[in-house]
Amino acid sequence: MSDGPANLLDAARWCLARGYAPIPVPAGTKVPVLKGWTDLRLSDAELPQHFNGTGNIGVLLGEPSGWLVDVDLDCEEAVALAPAFLPPTGATSGRPGKPSSHWWYICEGAKTRKHQDPATKKMIVELRSTGAQTVVGPSMHPCGEPYDPLEGEPAVVAVETLGAAVAALARAVTEQRHGSKEAIVSQPRPLGNDRFLADDAVLRRAEAYLDRIPPAISGSGGHSQTYAAATAIVHGFGLDAETAFGLLWDRYNPRCQPPWSEKELRHKVCDAANKPHDRPHGWLRDAEKPEDMGGVDLSGFDPERKRTSGERPQSERPPDPGAFPDHLLRVPGFIEQVVAHNLATATRPQPVLALAAGICLQAVLAARKVRDERGNRTNVYCVGVAPSGAGKDNARKVNKNILFAADMVEHEGNEDLASDAGLITAVEAEPAILFQIDEFGRFLRTIGDPKKAPHLFNVLTALMKLYSSADTVFRGKAYADKKRNKVVDQPCVSVYGTTVPEHFFESLTADSLSDGFIARLLVFESADTPTRQRAKATGVPEPLKQAAEWWGSFKPGGNLAPEHPQPIVVEAMPEAGAVFDSLAAMVDAELGKPDEAGRSLWARAEEKACRLALIYACSANAQKPVIDEDAARWACDLSSYLTRRMLYIAHEWVADGVFDARQKRVVRVVRKAGGKISRSELCRKTQWLTQRERQEVIDNLLETQQLRQEEETSATRPKVVYALA
Repeated sequence: MSDGPANLLDAARWCLARGYAPIPVPAGTKVPVLKGWTDLRLSDAELPQHFNGTGNIGVLLGEPSGWLVDVDLDCEEAVALAPAFLPPTGATSGRPGKPSSHWWYICEGAKTRKHQDPATKKMIVELRSTGAQTVVGPSMHPCGEPYDPLEGEPAVVAVETLGAAVAALARAVTEQRHGSKEAIVSQPRPLGNDRFLADDAVLRRAEAYLDRIPPAISGSGGHSQTYAAATAIVHGFGLDAETAFGLLWDRYNPRCQPPWSEKELRHKVCDAANKPHDRPHGWLRDAEKPEDMGGVDLSGFDPERKRTSGERPQSERPPDPGAFPDHLLRVPGFIEQVVAHNLATATRPQPVLALAAGICLQAVLAARKVRDERGNRTNVYCVGVAPSGAGKDNARKVNKNILFAADMVEHEGNEDLASDAGLITAVEAEPAILFQIDEFGRFLRTIGDPKKAPHLFNVLTALMKLYSSADTVFRGKAYADKKRNKVVDQPCVSVYGTTVPEHFFESLTADSLSDGFIARLLVFESADTPTRQRAKATGVPEPLKQAAEWWGSFKPGGNLAPEHPQPIVVEAMPEAGAVFDSLAAMVDAELGKPDEAGRSLWARAEEKACRLALIYACSANAQKPVIDEDAARWACDLSSYLTRRMLYIAHEWVADGVFDARQKRVVRVVRKAGGKISRSELCRKTQWLTQRERQEVIDNLLETQQLRQEEETSATRPKVVYALA
């Protein structure tokens, strides 16, 4: 090992000269993080920017490196027994703590195979090939030991010979450990002809179908794409889970970016096998025409043909529904008057935010006093998003002033929620309550991290529970001292939060989208900073004061209120019902798509529409509210628009890791620049990245066809420009 390359760059050049494909690996790890690393093919000129003195170096295995494969011996027994079972080779490596733990071969056509102990499930030995990589010297192991460099001449071995030798070694280790010939858990289990003599045609069709399914790309719906592939093989072709896993592992996983771990891929197969499906079992297996197979035409398709980089699917970005539609800004009656007063008194008028605040004000005024035929109440959680200094405060002040003028200040909660216990205490004191929270984005980030604010961690859970308890009894935490137990009949809590875009969007995570809280929010965005006006401070107009006072004095249920209210039922006209049915049909169609984030957001769309329509009806005619076609159409259109907009935002901001977050941020910079930006300007606006990080991000965006590189003529020399693809 003393004659090996002395530094990363020399090692990378040595590998490239031997026909091996080197890839960068972060220091202190064994796992590459560069997106699309399985497809990385660095030229000699590109090596210095990736291997510049820090980090580790890995070698792509299998086809990218001329079928260089690695037999990784994961236990002491395997290392000791290897010379008796593995073919001799001139290339072995390891590290001081695990010498000779990697045996290198040239084995054309080899596939990755993992052999585990049947009792402990720990790895015994792994044959690594295409889709995998191994870290080599002069890299450093996470424990601090140096890796041996990859030296010597790997032996050329037939795939059948090497596969049988590795399997025999695994069996020997198992016998040594357990004293009997127990079945080794080998992943994936070989597909023997004795098992599928009658189904060879089905297997070939399944393989061909799988080869046409686009690979999963991290940050571009990879989870959903892989689940769809697993569903097609397990449920569509009716194959057992083990066989399906074998096909996915061999033919699909190597194309994914990055490939799934064995545990992750098995989990996808298990879900596909056990979850209910709309189509009958074996529908792809029994299909006679290509159109019956989901539009996948297999005629003339060669299953062995490899995908080229140009065939990589582009990121499936949800369409942007655009700016807030003007026709949704008007809600007749009380809300329209609130919005008018808001805009007249604002230094920077914000119609969208004024509407959101007006909806919340009407929601708390009618809280616990009305319901629709399906039991929906008026409680809503709205968020007003606008740039810093764009006039977010005025809407909250207007709501506060109207409640004060109508002698209903008890219906506004303290915006500083100290804990979930404080939240429940406030709701117990006033079950019809509106919390107006500034810096809502920071609030979400704080309460979502128990390390930052453990006293706030349970606030989100309490808010979610309160949201769904408006038509029933809310029960708080159970204490041994029953006097401390909180019980509230039909609490109706509304929230109006304001935030700048970055703080709110950066608080979004995959978990927050799937756990349901974000799906409960109605997010109203105003991207502009309106022109300043010299607005005069005026008191609350008398009609607004009287309208709020009427709601304050309206007490359905008589003496039972407020402890046990009996809200009046606001009926929906038949025409309104048809509008809701149309939205429900669209929601069902969206829920049928394998998109986890989309499912959680669309699942609440109809419920939110029902609540909005009820609020619309109360605003239009407080004394005789009715949900007519106008109310239903406005509510359904608003709910649908806000859902689609949130899906778009989630795609732009929610990342699958650090590298994906960097990519999304760079894409946002380009988009904010009008969809095209010069290289120099991009560098200036991404100074939060190192030069190396920036180049890796740009390269991957170009490779995945999210950006394209162009040249523009200038007075001196051509200028490099990046544009959204």
